[in-house]
Amino acid sequence: MSDSSWGAPPAAGQAGYWGPTGGGPAQPVPGAVPAGPAYDAPEAQQTRPMPIVPGVPGVPAYGGDQDDDRGAARLMSGPLFRDETLQARELPAEKQNPEPMPDAPQPAPAPQKKSAGRDLSAAIGVGVGLGVVIVASLFIVKAVFVGVVAVAVVVGLWELTSRLQERKGIKAPLVPLALGGAAMVVAGYVRGVEGAWVAMALTALATLVWRMTEPPEGYLKDVTAGVFAAFYVPFLATFVALMLTADDGPWRVLTFLLLTVVSDTGAYAVGWRFGRHKLAPRISPGKTREGLMGAVLFAMVAGALCMQFLIDDGSWWQGLVLGLAVAASATLGDLGESMIKRDLGIKDMGTLLPGHGGIMDRLDSLLPTAPVVWLLMVVFVGSA
Repeated sequence: MSDSSWGAPPAAGQAGYWGPTGGGPAQPVPGAVPAGPAYDAPEAQQTRPMPIVPGVPGVPAYGGDQDDDRGAARLMSGPLFRDETLQARELPAEKQNPEPMPDAPQPAPAPQKKSAGRDLSAAIGVGVGLGVVIVASLFIVKAVFVGVVAVAVVVGLWELTSRLQERKGIKAPLVPLALGGAAMVVAGYVRGVEGAWVAMALTALATLVWRMTEPPEGYLKDVTAGVFAAFYVPFLATFVALMLTADDGPWRVLTFLLLTVVSDTGAYAVGWRFGRHKLAPRISPGKTREGLMGAVLFAMVAGALCMQFLIDDGSWWQGLVLGLAVAASATLGDLGESMIKRDLGIKDMGTLLPGHGGIMDRLDSLLPTAPVVWLLMVVFVGSA
C-alpha cells in the first residue's frame, strides 16, 4: 500500500503512527514493545498516521481495540491495517474484486467458429428430396405437378391459419380456404387467368359466409385474415400453374424454381461468408447487403443460362433481366414473411421440413416470385 494513498504528511511534532499531535515527546505504552530506532529516526516523520474509518458503527477513531495491534503479536496475527478488513466487509462484492486496469494486458478471446445457423445436412437432404419429387412430376405428368402444388398450398394455409390462431387469436376459416385454394390452382391450370380470378373471388366469398356460422365477435379480423391468406398463398401459387400451360411450360417452371433457389443460395452463401452490413435489421437481422448482392449475381448468371438454353426463343440478356427481378422479388418475399413471423413472435411457421421449418418457410420467396416470372416470360417469349 503506497504511502501517498493516505493524503498529506502529518504536522511537525508527530513522531509516528501513535505519536502525539502536540509538541511533547510520546508517552510509553505499558506492555508495548519499545519503538525501534526506525520510529525514533527523523525519517519516521514521513510515515503517515493511521487513517480514520468513517461511518463504521462501533469503531472508534483511535485508542480502541482496533489500534491495539501495536504489539508484535497483533502485527503478525491479522491484516496489517484493520481498516482493510472493515472496508472489505463493507464494500459490495463487485468493489472487492475490481475490474482489471484498462492498460493491463487482457487475454486474447478464443476464436469462435462461424456457424451457418441451421442443420445443413438435414436442409440439403430435404431439399434434394423435394427437388426430385417436383422435377419428376413436372416432366412426367403435368397434372401430378399441379396436384403437388395444390397439396403445398393446403399445407401452407394450415400452417398460416394455425399460427394466426395460436399467436393472435385470429380464426381464419381453414375449410373454405383449403378447398378454395386447391380449386384456385386447378382453375388456373385449366381455365387460365380468368379461371384463377373467378376462383379467388369465390374463395373470398365462401370465407365471408363460413365465418357467419360463429358469433360476430372478431368477425372482421377473421375474414380479413382469411382473404389475405387466400391471396397470399393459393392465388400467388396459381401463377406456377399458369406457367405450366405453355408448350414449354415445364421448362418455364423449372427456370422459375432454379432462379429462386439459386437466388436464395447465393444470398445465403455470400452473406454468411462476407456479410457485414445489415439489410433490414428490424425485420430480419440475418440478412445483409452483401447477401443481396450475392443473390443478384447468382440469379443473373443463372437467368442468362436458363433463358439461353432452356426457354424457346429466349435470349441471355432477357435472362439477366429475369435474374435481377427474381433476386428482388425473392428477397422481398422473404422479408415479407419475416415481418409476419416477427409480428407473430415465432421463428418458423412449422416443423414439417427438418432444416427448413415449415412449408411456408420454403414458399416465402417462391410465392411472390411466381407472378414476376410469369409476366416476364409472357413479355419476352409469349404465353403459348
